[in-house]
Amino acid sequence: MNNYHFIAVGGAVMHNLALALVEKGYRVTGSDDEIYEPSRTRLEKAGILPAEYGWFPEKITSDLEGIILGMHARIDNPELLRAQELGVPVYSFPEFIYNQSQHKKRVIVAGSHGKTSITSVILHVLKEQNIDFDYLVGAQIEGFDLMVKLSDAPVIIIEGDEYLTSPLDGTPKFFHYKHDIALVSGIAWDHYNVFPDFEDYRQQFSKLMDLTPESGQLIYCEADPLVKEAAEKSSIDAKKTAYKAHPATIKGGKTYLETENGLIPIYIFGEHNLQNLQGAMDICLALGLSKDQFYESIQTFKGAAKRQELLVQNENSSLFRDFAHAPSKLKATVSAVKTQFPDRKLIAVQELHTYSSLNKEFLPNYAKSMEAADVAIVYLDPHAVALKKLELMDEETLRAGFQRPDLKLFTDSNSLKEYLLAQDYTNSNLLLMSSGSYDKMDLELIKAKFN
Repeated sequence: MNNYHFIAVGGAVMHNLALALVEKGYRVTGSDDEIYEPSRTRLEKAGILPAEYGWFPEKITSDLEGIILGMHARIDNPELLRAQELGVPVYSFPEFIYNQSQHKKRVIVAGSHGKTSITSVILHVLKEQNIDFDYLVGAQIEGFDLMVKLSDAPVIIIEGDEYLTSPLDGTPKFFHYKHDIALVSGIAWDHYNVFPDFEDYRQQFSKLMDLTPESGQLIYCEADPLVKEAAEKSSIDAKKTAYKAHPATIKGGKTYLETENGLIPIYIFGEHNLQNLQGAMDICLALGLSKDQFYESIQTFKGAAKRQELLVQNENSSLFRDFAHAPSKLKATVSAVKTQFPDRKLIAVQELHTYSSLNKEFLPNYAKSMEAADVAIVYLDPHAVALKKLELMDEETLRAGFQRPDLKLFTDSNSLKEYLLAQDYTNSNLLLMSSGSYDKMDLELIKAKFN
């Protein structure tokens, strides 16, 4: 029996991979020093929730086929040290995914922004068209129980993250998948904590492009000048395919794709999403699907969780939630909602939650990113700032960084909630953007304002 142990099993991708292996019939154990929902309940239901939190070297035995090491673990983790002492093979999850998919066609979707959305579109279309495939995606998608699937399918679609691989490997995850087809959607500085030099960050995507085999294909967004420059400079012999936003029109607050067979209605909207859609379409075409098949299936795609997610709406107002945290994502999302509903007032709330976004030196990258909003609000959780050992920025610093003189700052989630509850949302949209939770702010009362 295949027998694997997960160090830091509670992570979003890690626990999904663990569940995927259980589904394959593997024997799986794991450890972590903290496990939050929904990971905890899902691991418990599968019978692999650790009995205790913490690290237990005695769990590591020589009969293990391998250790799967999460990024959350430290290099001096007691279980890791024990595995190294016993000579048990240690894999990062990207290395393990490659190990399980060496004989498949491997498709990587990479980029500073858009990769989850593009991957989600591809998965939706392939499923609708009854294509057999495996996948690894960074968010929960409607119609898919897990974020990871490993089977005997001939192709795997992988969301390729540029973040570091593991405590033992300081290179980006996406290098390890050894792709046949790669898509690069955009390059905009992110992960400031591990890529403090922007040129170094850019080079990671150039290196990824250069790994494309002669028999493969590089698909890239020519609307992004940095991506276009890197792709055109790459000396690979593989086929190169450039894409930009799919032609579309907006009627009555709804987006329609312009196609050879007329207008096709879709749920998603915004220039950035139309770029994502076209990139996903080019991958589907590279996998042998037709345009007609793609257009047939895209009409039922409602988007990935927390990506321009419509929480509630009425005749003249809507509440959206988005994962946007990096400057490029923030600007694209704010612009998309305002462009889709130009006659509505837009109140945009951004929680600065990641290390990059909370760093005063990185702040100028947010300049004009909330320009399209009528009301721009930033929320800072002092506890989150303290945990990252950073300085809590004041309102004037944020106004200067965002280049938004009327920007409002909240540092208490209850005060923010009271402010939002006091607003009149007639002919208005509220856009909540964060990779966090506004310190677990309850949205139910706010959602009721839109009923």
